[in-house]
Amino acid sequence: MPLTIASRGSQLALWQARWVGGQLTALGHECRIEIIKTTGDKITDVPLAKVGGKGLFTKEIEEALLDGRADLAVHSLKDLPTELPAGLALAAVPEREDPHDAVVGRKLADLPAGATVGTSSLRRAAQLRRLRPDLIIESIRGNLDTRLRKLDEGQYAAVVLAAAGLKRLGWAGRIAEILSAEAMCPAVGQGALAIETRTDGVGWDACAALNHAATHSAVAAERAFLRALGGGCQVPIGAHATVNGEQLHLAGLVIAPDGSAVVRGEREGPADAPENIGATLGAEVLEAGGRAILEAVVQ
Repeated sequence: MPLTIASRGSQLALWQARWVGGQLTALGHECRIEIIKTTGDKITDVPLAKVGGKGLFTKEIEEALLDGRADLAVHSLKDLPTELPAGLALAAVPEREDPHDAVVGRKLADLPAGATVGTSSLRRAAQLRRLRPDLIIESIRGNLDTRLRKLDEGQYAAVVLAAAGLKRLGWAGRIAEILSAEAMCPAVGQGALAIETRTDGVGWDACAALNHAATHSAVAAERAFLRALGGGCQVPIGAHATVNGEQLHLAGLVIAPDGSAVVRGEREGPADAPENIGATLGAEVLEAGGRAILEAVVQ
């Protein structure tokens, strides 16, 4: 009986599902992919930050897991809410691709004042406004290839995208600049894949071998930070964790959408206690002014 992998239908999502399927096939499992259209895929003309709600790109896929239509699901981890439905769990997080944001078109420093930059992310837009308040930041929706086409058509002078997606699809050559985590703090879980399964299903045992311990620890810290702040993937929150030996370093921020205010923090601790590090840093950032920024965003 083949393992059924649930996936969104975008070019990047299918690349990710096929990659996981290939890894499982190499371990002796037969796999097939079931494409599922999510709410986020259906709403293409509204900025994500205005759509609201969590699980825009995961809800329908998780329903397929729960009702047995799929044995496992492959997500971009940054799309996966920090609280999973009862009966589902994160079975594995493979080794992370580049977690940083990338500029396609021209380097930020080379863009003239008044140039239009496209992004679908409130987090990216806010940090861009802080880095270059003279730029015009506009929302851009669509799959990766759609956004690149809009750039090529001249609708934008540059677009900011996840470096991981560009590299996975063979478009690394289009990157004008990789932004450091200090300049543009990445999204929680950016660059990592999440393999979600039922806790009592066949997918759980099959996928365990694909887990990368250091990546799993890093993203667990980032997700604990996000959970402590009460945010979803469409709020102006960034986090970036790295693991060096047995130590984990986590940096996180909350930023006002207009870039006018930012609260940053850092924490370090044992890599085998990532949730504690994330939760502690989240509480510190809230108390340092992050709560006021987040409350203003949701009003």
